[in-house]
Amino acid sequence: MTFFISAITSKTDGTMIKGILLSAIIAFFAINMGGGNFAASFAAAYGGRVVTKRRAQILFIIFVILGAILVGKPVAKTLGSRIIPSELLTVDTVLVICFTATCSLFIANLLKVPQSTSMVSVGSIIGVGLFHKQVYLSTIMYLIPFWILMPLIGYILTYFFGRMIYPPRASNFWIYEKLVNHRKRLAFFVIMASCYNAFSVGTNNVSNAVGPLVGAGILDVMLGLALIAPVFGMGGIVFDKVLTSTSDEIIPLGLLTATIICFVCGSLMIIASILGVPQSFVMIKVASVIAVSGLKDGHAITFRNRVIQKTCITWMVTPIISIFLSYALTAALFYFTR
Repeated sequence: MTFFISAITSKTDGTMIKGILLSAIIAFFAINMGGGNFAASFAAAYGGRVVTKRRAQILFIIFVILGAILVGKPVAKTLGSRIIPSELLTVDTVLVICFTATCSLFIANLLKVPQSTSMVSVGSIIGVGLFHKQVYLSTIMYLIPFWILMPLIGYILTYFFGRMIYPPRASNFWIYEKLVNHRKRLAFFVIMASCYNAFSVGTNNVSNAVGPLVGAGILDVMLGLALIAPVFGMGGIVFDKVLTSTSDEIIPLGLLTATIICFVCGSLMIIASILGVPQSFVMIKVASVIAVSGLKDGHAITFRNRVIQKTCITWMVTPIISIFLSYALTAALFYFTR
């Protein structure tokens, strides 16, 4: 952590206090993101008692770091230079962006709703660009279809694979005979799927904190990913008291359905990362959980679930809040410092 702070403060053009403040906000933002993604990745494995909490924390950190270093670069570049001109990103505006995104994440945590940190981060950057009247609309138009289609594809794939195993019947009994009834074999697949989710999260969501720093020239992209990924991973240690996820409040997930969701969500996230798209992991996961709930309880009951309703409303509102808050703080910063 000391090296992380030193690396950022040594590359800022402002005062040491400003550098320390930026480091603290970035660390708080990354840890909060990591905590939520840790629960989403390992809740099923831990709840099914196939992995201990300590081992889950270690695996989460390792695979987040691997994902960030190996595949995280395209998303960091998108956030750093392809939404607004990189010259608009200074130490001050990065402070605004990260503070705004952190506030939006905090509001979602208070409401106990999984938040799309990628959309909030993009909204915070857009707020800065709108004030200066410089936003790359072509990039926004490129991202929006992914934000809509990825959760939809996650729903379709999960529903398709879910139909193969639920309800139990003569045609799918071999799955239960070969896998479900062999706990060691199933446990292996569950742990693999959880690690795969952690890797996919590392490829994308770590860049929410890294991208603005790269755009401002504060950190090199690979150095930023290498420094912030472990801090992101530490969210699994800081927020370890309740290793659960919102999916449990929608529909209880068995180990097999949770594994399917992990592989579907992880694959879609990695595809988005390769294409440089800041993508919401929780949006894809909740869409996949809705597919399982629809299979088991029916879609009429599923969409009357208050957690789903509150989640959808929050997803629509918080990115808009982040745009306006970022715009207001950028305006205040401009008028008080000129």
